[in-house]
Amino acid sequence: MLSGLRVVEFEGLGPAPFAAMMLAEMGADVIVIHRPGAGNPVAGARNLLDRGKRSIVLDLKTATDVATARALITRADALIEGFRPGVMERLGLGPEVMQAANPRLVYGRMTGWGQTGPRAQEAGHDLNYIATSGALWYAGAPGTPPQTPPTLVGDVGGGALYLVAGLLAGLIHAGRSGQGTVVDAAIVDGSAHMMALLMSMMPTGNLSMVRGQSLLDGPHWSAVYACACGGWLSVQCLEPQFYAEFLSRLGLSDEPDMTAQHDRAQWPEQGARLAAIFASHPLAHWAEVFAGSDACVAPVLSPETAAHDPHMAARGIWQEEAGSLCPAPAPRFDGASPSIAPPPTRGEHSAEIRAWLNAPL
Repeated sequence: MLSGLRVVEFEGLGPAPFAAMMLAEMGADVIVIHRPGAGNPVAGARNLLDRGKRSIVLDLKTATDVATARALITRADALIEGFRPGVMERLGLGPEVMQAANPRLVYGRMTGWGQTGPRAQEAGHDLNYIATSGALWYAGAPGTPPQTPPTLVGDVGGGALYLVAGLLAGLIHAGRSGQGTVVDAAIVDGSAHMMALLMSMMPTGNLSMVRGQSLLDGPHWSAVYACACGGWLSVQCLEPQFYAEFLSRLGLSDEPDMTAQHDRAQWPEQGARLAAIFASHPLAHWAEVFAGSDACVAPVLSPETAAHDPHMAARGIWQEEAGSLCPAPAPRFDGASPSIAPPPTRGEHSAEIRAWLNAPL
Protein backbone atom coordinates (compact mmCIF):
# COMPACT_ATOMS: atom_id res chain seq x y z
CA MET A 1 0.00 0.00 0.00
CA LEU A 2 2.87 2.39 0.75
CA SER A 3 5.27 1.21 -1.95
CA GLY A 4 7.42 4.12 -3.15
CA LEU A 5 7.19 5.96 0.17
CA ARG A 6 10.49 6.60 1.94
CA VAL A 7 10.70 7.14 5.70
CA VAL A 8 13.78 8.01 7.73
CA GLU A 9 13.63 6.87 11.36
CA PHE A 10 15.99 7.88 14.13
CA GLU A 11 16.58 5.01 16.53
CA GLY A 12 14.54 5.36 19.69
CA LEU A 13 12.48 3.41 22.19
CA GLY A 14 9.02 1.89 21.98
CA PRO A 15 6.38 3.86 20.15
CA ALA A 16 8.52 5.55 17.46
CA PRO A 17 10.07 2.32 16.12
CA PHE A 18 6.69 0.60 16.43
CA ALA A 19 5.12 3.24 14.19
CA ALA A 20 7.97 2.90 11.68
CA MET A 21 7.56 -0.89 11.74
CA MET A 22 3.90 -0.53 10.78
CA LEU A 23 4.79 1.71 7.85
CA ALA A 24 7.45 -0.78 6.72
CA GLU A 25 4.94 -3.63 6.95
CA MET A 26 2.61 -1.64 4.71
CA GLY A 27 5.31 -1.33 2.06
CA ALA A 28 7.24 1.85 2.88
CA ASP A 29 11.02 1.91 2.51
CA VAL A 30 11.99 2.67 6.10
CA ILE A 31 15.64 3.53 6.71
CA VAL A 32 16.45 3.42 10.41
CA ILE A 33 19.47 5.40 11.59
CA HIS A 34 21.05 3.29 14.30
CA ARG A 35 23.59 4.59 16.79
CA PRO A 36 27.04 3.04 16.94
CA GLY A 37 27.30 0.21 19.45
CA ALA A 38 25.36 -2.87 20.45
CA GLY A 39 21.98 -1.15 20.61
CA ASN A 40 19.21 -0.94 23.15
CA PRO A 41 19.79 -3.61 25.86
CA VAL A 42 16.03 -3.98 26.32
CA ALA A 43 15.39 -4.88 22.69
CA GLY A 44 18.68 -6.59 21.82
CA ALA A 45 20.98 -6.25 18.84
CA ARG A 46 18.24 -7.29 16.39
CA ASN A 47 15.14 -5.44 17.45
CA LEU A 48 11.83 -7.05 16.49
CA LEU A 49 10.48 -3.55 15.82
CA ASP A 50 13.10 -3.11 13.06
CA ARG A 51 11.60 -5.87 10.92
CA GLY A 52 11.27 -4.93 7.28
CA LYS A 53 13.52 -1.87 7.60
CA ARG A 54 16.95 -1.01 6.21
CA SER A 55 19.67 -0.01 8.68
CA ILE A 56 22.50 2.47 8.54
CA VAL A 57 24.75 3.28 11.50
CA LEU A 58 25.47 6.99 11.98
CA ASP A 59 27.25 8.78 14.80
CA LEU A 60 25.27 11.99 15.17
CA LYS A 61 28.04 13.44 17.33
CA THR A 62 30.12 13.86 14.16
CA ALA A 63 29.52 16.54 11.52
CA THR A 64 30.07 14.06 8.68
CA ASP A 65 27.35 11.68 9.84
CA VAL A 66 24.95 14.52 10.61
CA ALA A 67 25.45 15.62 7.00
CA THR A 68 24.62 12.07 5.86
CA ALA A 69 21.46 12.13 7.96
CA ARG A 70 20.53 15.48 6.43
CA ALA A 71 21.02 14.07 2.93
CA LEU A 72 18.75 11.15 3.76
CA ILE A 73 16.04 13.44 5.09
CA THR A 74 16.10 15.63 1.99
CA ARG A 75 15.21 12.54 -0.06
CA ALA A 76 12.53 11.28 2.33
CA ASP A 77 8.77 11.65 2.35
CA ALA A 78 8.53 11.37 6.13
CA LEU A 79 10.71 11.39 9.23
CA ILE A 80 10.17 9.77 12.63
CA GLU A 81 12.02 10.82 15.78
CA GLY A 82 11.33 10.19 19.44
CA PHE A 83 13.81 12.45 21.24
CA ARG A 84 13.00 15.03 23.89
CA PRO A 85 11.95 18.39 22.45
CA GLY A 86 14.90 20.38 21.15
CA VAL A 87 17.34 17.51 20.49
CA MET A 88 16.81 17.45 16.71
CA GLU A 89 17.05 21.25 16.58
CA ARG A 90 20.42 21.14 18.37
CA LEU A 91 21.63 18.63 15.77
CA GLY A 92 20.60 21.01 13.01
CA LEU A 93 17.94 18.53 11.87
CA GLY A 94 14.82 20.22 13.23
CA PRO A 95 11.64 20.63 11.18
CA GLU A 96 12.24 24.26 10.24
CA VAL A 97 15.64 23.50 8.73
CA MET A 98 14.67 20.24 7.08
CA GLN A 99 11.39 21.47 5.62
CA ALA A 100 13.25 24.41 4.10
CA ALA A 101 15.37 21.82 2.25
CA ASN A 102 12.46 19.42 1.65
CA PRO A 103 9.14 21.31 1.69
CA ARG A 104 7.03 18.15 1.29
CA LEU A 105 8.56 16.47 4.35
CA VAL A 106 6.11 15.14 6.95
CA TYR A 107 8.01 15.41 10.22
CA GLY A 108 6.77 12.95 12.84
CA ARG A 109 7.63 13.67 16.49
CA MET A 110 6.88 11.03 19.13
CA THR A 111 7.03 11.96 22.82
CA GLY A 112 5.26 11.12 26.03
CA TRP A 113 4.39 14.62 27.22
CA GLY A 114 4.34 16.46 23.87
CA GLN A 115 6.48 19.18 22.33
CA THR A 116 5.09 21.86 24.66
CA GLY A 117 3.77 22.14 28.21
CA PRO A 118 5.28 22.22 31.73
CA ARG A 119 6.40 18.57 31.63
CA ALA A 120 7.69 18.51 28.04
CA GLN A 121 11.34 18.09 29.14
CA GLU A 122 10.67 15.54 31.89
CA ALA A 123 11.34 11.82 31.62
CA GLY A 124 8.43 9.41 31.82
CA HIS A 125 7.11 6.07 30.67
CA ASP A 126 3.88 4.49 29.47
CA LEU A 127 2.32 4.14 32.93
CA ASN A 128 3.08 7.77 33.86
CA TYR A 129 1.54 9.16 30.68
CA ILE A 130 -1.72 7.22 30.89
CA ALA A 131 -1.97 7.95 34.62
CA THR A 132 -1.81 11.68 33.87
CA SER A 133 -4.12 11.55 30.83
CA GLY A 134 -6.95 9.76 32.66
CA ALA A 135 -6.69 6.59 30.60
CA LEU A 136 -5.51 4.50 33.58
CA TRP A 137 -8.41 5.44 35.86
CA TYR A 138 -10.85 2.62 35.04
CA ALA A 139 -8.20 -0.10 34.69
CA GLY A 140 -8.98 -2.37 37.63
CA ALA A 141 -11.55 -3.21 40.24
CA PRO A 142 -12.51 -0.67 42.94
CA GLY A 143 -10.08 -0.72 45.84
CA THR A 144 -7.30 -2.25 43.76
CA PRO A 145 -4.42 -0.41 42.03
CA PRO A 146 -5.23 0.52 38.42
CA GLN A 147 -3.16 -1.63 36.09
CA THR A 148 -3.07 -2.21 32.34
CA PRO A 149 -1.10 -4.53 30.04
CA PRO A 150 2.40 -2.99 29.67
CA THR A 151 2.86 -0.59 26.73
CA LEU A 152 -0.44 -1.30 24.98
CA VAL A 153 -2.56 1.65 26.11
CA GLY A 154 0.15 4.31 26.14
CA ASP A 155 3.16 3.51 23.97
CA VAL A 156 1.27 1.66 21.25
CA GLY A 157 -2.34 2.85 21.43
CA GLY A 158 -1.93 6.48 22.46
CA GLY A 159 1.50 6.87 20.89
CA ALA A 160 2.53 4.77 17.89
CA LEU A 161 -0.90 4.40 16.32
CA TYR A 162 -1.62 8.12 16.58
CA LEU A 163 1.77 8.86 15.03
CA VAL A 164 0.98 6.53 12.13
CA ALA A 165 -2.42 8.16 11.62
CA GLY A 166 -0.86 11.63 11.77
CA LEU A 167 1.91 10.72 9.32
CA LEU A 168 -0.52 9.22 6.83
CA ALA A 169 -2.78 12.29 7.07
CA GLY A 170 0.27 14.53 6.59
CA LEU A 171 1.38 12.52 3.56
CA ILE A 172 -2.05 12.81 1.96
CA HIS A 173 -1.97 16.55 2.59
CA ALA A 174 1.54 16.83 1.14
CA GLY A 175 0.47 14.90 -1.94
CA ARG A 176 -2.38 17.34 -2.53
CA SER A 177 -0.69 20.59 -1.58
CA GLY A 178 3.05 19.97 -1.94
CA GLN A 179 3.46 21.19 1.62
CA GLY A 180 4.70 19.06 4.51
CA THR A 181 3.74 19.37 8.16
CA VAL A 182 4.92 18.59 11.66
CA VAL A 183 3.06 15.82 13.53
CA ASP A 184 3.22 16.28 17.32
CA ALA A 185 2.19 12.84 18.58
CA ALA A 186 2.14 12.84 22.39
CA ILE A 187 1.11 9.79 24.37
CA VAL A 188 -0.83 11.95 26.83
CA ASP A 189 -2.82 13.36 23.90
CA GLY A 190 -3.52 10.05 22.22
CA SER A 191 -4.38 8.08 25.35
CA ALA A 192 -6.77 10.82 26.48
CA HIS A 193 -8.33 10.88 23.01
CA MET A 194 -8.89 7.12 23.21
CA MET A 195 -11.16 7.81 26.18
CA ALA A 196 -13.72 9.46 23.84
CA LEU A 197 -15.68 6.22 23.35
CA LEU A 198 -15.96 5.71 27.10
CA MET A 199 -16.68 9.39 27.79
CA SER A 200 -19.53 9.31 25.28
CA MET A 201 -21.45 7.28 27.88
CA MET A 202 -21.41 10.07 30.45
CA PRO A 203 -24.50 12.03 29.28
CA THR A 204 -26.62 8.87 29.58
CA GLY A 205 -25.42 8.16 33.12
CA ASN A 206 -23.50 5.08 32.04
CA LEU A 207 -20.12 6.52 33.03
CA SER A 208 -19.30 7.55 36.58
CA MET A 209 -16.14 9.18 37.92
CA VAL A 210 -16.39 6.62 40.75
CA ARG A 211 -14.61 3.39 39.86
CA GLY A 212 -16.85 0.34 39.70
CA GLN A 213 -20.06 2.27 38.99
CA SER A 214 -20.04 2.53 35.19
CA LEU A 215 -21.56 0.43 32.44
CA LEU A 216 -18.30 -1.34 31.59
CA ASP A 217 -16.57 -0.82 34.92
CA GLY A 218 -18.14 -2.81 37.74
CA PRO A 219 -20.85 -5.09 36.34
CA HIS A 220 -20.65 -8.80 37.01
CA TRP A 221 -21.09 -9.36 33.27
CA SER A 222 -17.98 -7.30 32.42
CA ALA A 223 -15.20 -8.94 34.39
CA VAL A 224 -12.50 -11.61 34.48
CA TYR A 225 -13.02 -14.65 36.72
CA ALA A 226 -10.62 -17.22 38.18
CA CYS A 227 -11.16 -20.88 37.36
CA ALA A 228 -10.37 -23.96 39.42
CA CYS A 229 -7.19 -24.67 37.47
CA GLY A 230 -5.74 -21.19 38.03
CA GLY A 231 -6.76 -20.01 34.57
CA TRP A 232 -8.91 -16.96 33.85
CA LEU A 233 -12.12 -16.39 31.92
CA SER A 234 -13.23 -13.08 30.41
CA VAL A 235 -16.93 -12.19 30.39
CA GLN A 236 -18.45 -9.14 28.70
CA CYS A 237 -22.03 -9.85 27.61
CA LEU A 238 -23.27 -6.24 27.41
CA GLU A 239 -26.34 -6.54 25.17
CA PRO A 240 -29.45 -8.17 26.71
CA GLN A 241 -29.60 -10.99 24.15
CA PHE A 242 -25.98 -11.90 24.86
CA TYR A 243 -26.54 -11.71 28.62
CA ALA A 244 -29.57 -14.01 28.22
CA GLU A 245 -27.41 -16.51 26.33
CA PHE A 246 -24.77 -16.26 29.05
CA LEU A 247 -27.29 -17.07 31.79
CA SER A 248 -28.77 -19.88 29.72
CA ARG A 249 -25.39 -21.57 29.33
CA LEU A 250 -24.92 -21.39 33.10
CA GLY A 251 -28.43 -22.63 33.88
CA LEU A 252 -29.32 -19.33 35.59
CA SER A 253 -32.07 -18.07 33.28
CA ASP A 254 -34.82 -18.55 35.86
CA GLU A 255 -33.07 -16.88 38.79
CA PRO A 256 -34.45 -13.36 39.40
CA ASP A 257 -31.35 -12.33 41.31
CA MET A 258 -29.26 -12.92 38.18
CA THR A 259 -31.68 -11.72 35.50
CA ALA A 260 -31.57 -8.15 36.87
CA GLN A 261 -28.67 -7.25 34.61
CA HIS A 262 -28.51 -3.51 35.25
CA ASP A 263 -29.41 -3.28 38.94
CA ARG A 264 -26.15 -1.78 40.20
CA ALA A 265 -27.03 -2.48 43.81
CA GLN A 266 -26.92 -6.20 43.00
CA TRP A 267 -23.68 -6.18 41.00
CA PRO A 268 -21.42 -7.11 43.96
CA GLU A 269 -23.54 -10.10 44.97
CA GLN A 270 -24.03 -11.19 41.37
CA GLY A 271 -20.27 -10.96 40.80
CA ALA A 272 -19.59 -13.04 43.92
CA ARG A 273 -22.07 -15.66 42.70
CA LEU A 274 -20.37 -15.92 39.34
CA ALA A 275 -16.93 -16.01 40.95
CA ALA A 276 -17.96 -19.05 42.99
CA ILE A 277 -19.46 -20.78 39.95
CA PHE A 278 -16.41 -20.26 37.73
CA ALA A 279 -14.03 -21.28 40.53
CA SER A 280 -15.74 -24.68 40.69
CA HIS A 281 -14.40 -25.97 37.35
CA PRO A 282 -11.24 -25.61 35.28
CA LEU A 283 -10.92 -23.25 32.33
CA ALA A 284 -11.24 -26.09 29.79
CA HIS A 285 -14.68 -26.91 31.17
CA TRP A 286 -15.92 -23.35 30.74
CA ALA A 287 -14.41 -23.07 27.28
CA GLU A 288 -16.51 -26.08 26.30
CA VAL A 289 -19.66 -24.71 27.97
CA PHE A 290 -19.49 -21.46 26.00
CA ALA A 291 -18.04 -22.82 22.75
CA GLY A 292 -19.84 -21.56 19.65
CA SER A 293 -22.17 -19.28 21.61
CA ASP A 294 -22.92 -15.54 21.59
CA ALA A 295 -22.41 -15.32 25.34
CA CYS A 296 -19.31 -13.15 24.83
CA VAL A 297 -17.03 -15.31 26.94
CA ALA A 298 -13.39 -16.15 26.15
CA PRO A 299 -10.42 -17.63 27.98
CA VAL A 300 -7.52 -15.35 28.89
CA LEU A 301 -4.57 -16.76 26.93
CA SER A 302 -0.84 -16.13 27.07
CA PRO A 303 0.74 -15.28 23.70
CA GLU A 304 2.21 -18.78 23.48
CA THR A 305 -1.16 -20.38 24.18
CA ALA A 306 -2.93 -17.95 21.87
CA ALA A 307 -0.70 -19.09 19.00
CA HIS A 308 -2.38 -22.51 19.18
CA ASP A 309 -5.95 -21.27 19.59
CA PRO A 310 -7.94 -22.49 16.55
CA HIS A 311 -9.12 -19.03 15.53
CA MET A 312 -5.75 -17.34 16.04
CA ALA A 313 -3.95 -20.19 14.26
CA ALA A 314 -6.37 -20.09 11.32
CA ARG A 315 -5.57 -16.41 10.78
CA GLY A 316 -1.84 -16.88 11.37
CA ILE A 317 -1.86 -14.08 13.93
CA TRP A 318 1.13 -15.41 15.86
CA GLN A 319 4.18 -16.53 13.89
CA GLU A 320 7.79 -17.41 14.56
CA GLU A 321 10.82 -15.47 13.33
CA ALA A 322 14.32 -16.70 14.21
CA GLY A 323 12.88 -18.89 16.93
CA SER A 324 10.92 -16.08 18.59
CA LEU A 325 7.16 -15.64 18.77
CA CYS A 326 6.03 -12.58 16.79
CA PRO A 327 2.65 -11.06 15.93
CA ALA A 328 1.81 -10.89 12.24
CA PRO A 329 1.40 -7.46 10.60
CA ALA A 330 -1.97 -5.75 10.88
CA PRO A 331 -4.28 -4.55 9.40
CA ARG A 332 -4.74 -6.83 6.40
CA PHE A 333 -5.32 -5.88 2.79
CA ASP A 334 -7.08 -7.94 0.15
CA GLY A 335 -4.77 -9.95 -2.06
CA ALA A 336 -1.92 -9.93 0.46
CA SER A 337 -0.97 -12.44 3.13
CA PRO A 338 0.59 -11.06 6.32
CA SER A 339 4.22 -12.15 6.56
CA ILE A 340 7.09 -11.14 8.81
CA ALA A 341 10.26 -9.67 7.34
CA PRO A 342 13.30 -10.26 9.56
CA PRO A 343 14.90 -7.28 11.29
CA PRO A 344 18.28 -6.23 9.88
CA THR A 345 21.53 -6.38 11.76
CA ARG A 346 22.70 -2.96 12.87
CA GLY A 347 24.28 -1.18 9.92
CA GLU A 348 23.48 -4.03 7.52
CA HIS A 349 22.60 -1.62 4.70
CA SER A 350 25.11 1.18 5.48
CA ALA A 351 27.21 0.68 2.34
CA GLU A 352 24.14 0.26 0.13
CA ILE A 353 22.49 3.42 1.46
CA ARG A 354 25.68 5.50 1.23
CA ALA A 355 26.17 4.36 -2.37
CA TRP A 356 22.60 5.39 -3.17
CA LEU A 357 23.13 8.82 -1.59
CA ASN A 358 26.30 9.36 -3.64
CA ALA A 359 24.71 8.26 -6.90
CA PRO A 360 23.58 11.02 -9.32
CA LEU A 361 19.93 11.98 -8.94
